[in-house]
Amino acid sequence: MTDLPARVEINEEGPREGFQIEPGPIETGDKVRLIEALAGTGVAHIQACSFVSPKLVPGWRDADAVVRGFSPRSGVEYTGLWFNERGLDRALAHADKLSLRGAISLSASDDFSRRNLNRSHAENLERMRSQTTLHLSKNVPVTRVGVMAAFGCNFQGEVTVADVVRTVGDGFGIAGEAGISIDEISLSDTMGWAIPSRIEAVVGAVRERWPDQRIKLHLHDTRGMAVANAAAGLRLGVDKYDSTVGGLGGCPFAAHAGAAGNIATEELVMLCEEMGIETGIDLDALIEAGRLAESIVGHPLPSELLHAGSLHAARRKVMQ
Repeated sequence: MTDLPARVEINEEGPREGFQIEPGPIETGDKVRLIEALAGTGVAHIQACSFVSPKLVPGWRDADAVVRGFSPRSGVEYTGLWFNERGLDRALAHADKLSLRGAISLSASDDFSRRNLNRSHAENLERMRSQTTLHLSKNVPVTRVGVMAAFGCNFQGEVTVADVVRTVGDGFGIAGEAGISIDEISLSDTMGWAIPSRIEAVVGAVRERWPDQRIKLHLHDTRGMAVANAAAGLRLGVDKYDSTVGGLGGCPFAAHAGAAGNIATEELVMLCEEMGIETGIDLDALIEAGRLAESIVGHPLPSELLHAGSLHAARRKVMQ
């Protein structure tokens, strides 16, 4: 066990993740309202949009308009998501507002790679080589190795710790060929297979192999284990997480309708606070942003804190 981190960095992905999967339509102005509300909570990073084909992801056909619409807040980093050169070029057009960084994104499950990306692990390695070259040619740094399905797969089943370590190693191999340095390893519980003991095993093995690398966890709450898994990560000293306000979004890989998406940001923040870990986020303001998100999408979101409120609020009420 590692000492708890003194402070945790949270990457808020609610706008991109949530509005990507909502049947919609969600108005551009509502997307901008949520982004600006989140920026006022103290979050340091917001993944604001996705530059993808409107035919494939109609919920983000207005990505350019959304970026033009929000007013950046000092101290907040805004990013977008893309998967090809066209998407990257769209993102580059907003370099005045967006922080642009590339990643070497792989899957520890060959079956998932084939199902999700329509290419084998070997074919995806070649794609990541060419994509890394593309990023560097456009002066976009590549700083992260990401591993999807790092804790299990609905198609392959169990994913071994050795599979994950080998996949991370493949990512570092591409980075080495390109002559770039990696400063973060992202491990994703893409389909909600993780449990705390699995978090301990995978994070422990990756950290043993690359002890100087920062590890980030991308946790899904598909089977209700995200908070427990985050607690396990915190006890291991992991100090960076992805999350979505209100639990916005869903898991398109969960193999059943209505599956929850990422861990809710406010649940993660409350967990950190109750463990004595700083986040820099105003939890009550974040809950209000989650309620705004719920009103925008027009249906209940998974986060219980939107309805129960924070423990801070409960304690204040008792003291009155």
